[in-house]
Amino acid sequence: MILVVDVGNTNIVLGVYRGRELLHHYRISTSRQSTEDEYGVLIYNLFHMKGISVHQIEGVIISSVVPPLVRVLEQMCAKYIGKKPILVGPGIKTGLNLRYENPREVGADRIVNAVAAVDQFKGPLVVVDFGTATTFDCIDGQSNYLGGVIVPGIGISTEALYQRASKLPRIELEKPKKVIGRNTVHAMQAGIIFGYAGQVDGIVERIKQEMGAELKVIATGGLAELIAGETKSIQEICPLLTLEGLRIIYERNQD
Repeated sequence: MILVVDVGNTNIVLGVYRGRELLHHYRISTSRQSTEDEYGVLIYNLFHMKGISVHQIEGVIISSVVPPLVRVLEQMCAKYIGKKPILVGPGIKTGLNLRYENPREVGADRIVNAVAAVDQFKGPLVVVDFGTATTFDCIDGQSNYLGGVIVPGIGISTEALYQRASKLPRIELEKPKKVIGRNTVHAMQAGIIFGYAGQVDGIVERIKQEMGAELKVIATGGLAELIAGETKSIQEICPLLTLEGLRIIYERNQD
């Protein structure tokens, strides 16, 4: 079995694979203050509830967009699992050709998503990841990672609306029944949900024009299911795309 770890700004998502089968996955809050011991105890308990021993883990791979946690998780793996993890970064085999001006600037999660999407659907395609930021990653038919788009995430935008507009409340993210809200909460929900859906469709249409091709559009991330159904462009929803990409990269980097 292998452990795959995706460290995001808001959540850490973990998966345990046996071969190509995802046995279990977990989502925990990203805490920059937690130590290797705290993460070790947390993972130990998560495994214990599923009847898994850390001694069954044969390898670990980590992608992270939170640099301070990389060292912490490396120490945790060494101390509690007895393995040195593979880190997604420069020099690792992905199967992609990065056409970014500075490949080191590309977030590890974006590369991992692209690897999984190409493996499952081939190119050309666009991966839309609804995370702390919403990202659009473009890959052509020759597995060239061309770049993409980054916009503020749904949660960030919603929280900013609450913090910067004195009379607007903090709201729950859910789809309203109508676009025209008859109260403040429904009006805000309509603006966030339908506004983001329109944003996705607009950006994807511009990407299609620029790439000059019909594209497969795949959505992933914690809020993918909430938004994707309101769009015209998203064709597939793969909530655990990142975990699958980590598994593939792990396999490609075994001697």
